[in-house]
Amino acid sequence: MYRAIGNVVYGFHGCDIQTKEAILKNNDFFKSSKNTYDWLGSGVYFWENDPKRAMEFAESVIADKKQSKGIITEPAVIGAVIDLGNCLDLLVRENIELLKEANKAYLKMVGGEENARKNKGNLPDMKARFRDCAVINLLNQIIDQNEMVTNFDTVRGVFFEGDELYPTAGFHEYSHIQICVRNPNCIKAVFNPRKVDSKYRLP
Repeated sequence: MYRAIGNVVYGFHGCDIQTKEAILKNNDFFKSSKNTYDWLGSGVYFWENDPKRAMEFAESVIADKKQSKGIITEPAVIGAVIDLGNCLDLLVRENIELLKEANKAYLKMVGGEENARKNKGNLPDMKARFRDCAVINLLNQIIDQNEMVTNFDTVRGVFFEGDELYPTAGFHEYSHIQICVRNPNCIKAVFNPRKVDSKYRLP
């Protein structure tokens, strides 16, 4: 029901019902996440083209409150139309190389690998992304301070999460593409996701 069109994508944000209503009815802004373990650095997080995964996340926070500092009592999902703008797309080779260079700068800043932050958790999930968050935030800080380079509006990455679908599979149960919006002006519209009308073909 939702698919990317050019540089515009649909994103879905798992949250509490009160947060959803405040954004939809009162035009409140999404709150930027600034946790040290955020997977793609600081910003507002969305699941690309996947409202079901967003709902699963919101439901999981009720079961394990350590996953998010936000309080969720009734899980909900809000949709957004996102223009990726100048995107640090980590599915693109040149941006992977850029992140490698940012990691070198990070290691130099902290005085070597022995002082560096580490991602934590069971592979492949590694849910506490302390190292990734630090490196991506440093890269954005370097870019932001360079007047000759355009700031990154969004960060986009693919993650292989959950159990293998079958033995030796390269696919995992909760694999997804995540978007971190740094520039709130990239969020062009918000909406309440519709259910599929089963009487019609889904284009």
